[in-house]
Amino acid sequence: MAETVLVTGGTGYVAGWCVVELLKRGYDVRTTVRSESKKDAVLRAVATEVEPGDRVSFAVADLTSDEGWAAAMDGCDYVLHVASPMGADDPKDKDPDALLLPARDGALRVLRAATAAGVKRVVMTSAANTASPSSYRDEGVSDETLWTDPTDPTLPAYRRSKTAAERAAWDFMAGHDGPTTLTTILPGAVFGPILTPSTLNSVQVIGRLVKGMPGTPRIGFEVVDVRDLVDVHIRAMTSPEAAGQRFLATGEFLWMSDAARALRDGLGEDGGKVPTRTLPDFLVRLSAVFDPSLREIMPALGRRHRHSTAKAERVLGWRARPAAETVVACGKSLIAHNVV
Repeated sequence: MAETVLVTGGTGYVAGWCVVELLKRGYDVRTTVRSESKKDAVLRAVATEVEPGDRVSFAVADLTSDEGWAAAMDGCDYVLHVASPMGADDPKDKDPDALLLPARDGALRVLRAATAAGVKRVVMTSAANTASPSSYRDEGVSDETLWTDPTDPTLPAYRRSKTAAERAAWDFMAGHDGPTTLTTILPGAVFGPILTPSTLNSVQVIGRLVKGMPGTPRIGFEVVDVRDLVDVHIRAMTSPEAAGQRFLATGEFLWMSDAARALRDGLGEDGGKVPTRTLPDFLVRLSAVFDPSLREIMPALGRRHRHSTAKAERVLGWRARPAAETVVACGKSLIAHNVV
């Protein structure tokens, strides 16, 4: 009999690929949605890669409410907790808890229900910037032993929420003596092909490049393909050595100009609008005065801080594919889905 894995937030970008890969590997999948009306959209997205048949079931549950989580966990062997609130704009000046509370309390709801149901392991998606210096002003390499300070008032709200949620999860498990174990995965910038144009999340960065921009700022990111990110989640789910561990899953560092070059080379005529010049730092700083969405990246302008994935490679046998390959696959997928 196949084991059953609960994937939280089935309409999400990473969650959809989790459902796909779990089905391909022979698992049965249950996934949470916030309303019954979301079920068909999940099934349509999954069906673009694998036939779901009767192996996908649904539970209605929301990270902001206790309702539905006990039923969602019933009969599940594992949990991939990949759902987290997202925000395009940083709300820290309006409501500093707008993202933090749902992320932290949602993680605790999932863990309380999972431990009560006796699932074998919860694998929770955190973020590489929870294992980073508070400021990216200094270049260097960090690993899983470093924790970002969530009390730093200069942190963007999303980064604070991910750090606080992971901290709360580990604190909760420290007081748990049952059979359930926890592993956390800390990804970098998640790109790659999409299943549906309705959930774009981080891949919108690649979409902007394909659509055309005046130029690329000197901003870089550690690229991880969504398919590789799902792979490391599943490896962590089943590896005995992964219990109680954090794993960075960041991939290769690319400047945005490198991503643009990869798109121009890989997309042919479809890459005709991809920018060819790099914007001067002073112009990016000036733009940030009028564009709040740019302000949180200012400390990273021109900086190349990286994370080590040696632990995931050693313990889980995991490696990320080349970043340029991921960026081009993302661009081609956005074009195929008429997003750009």
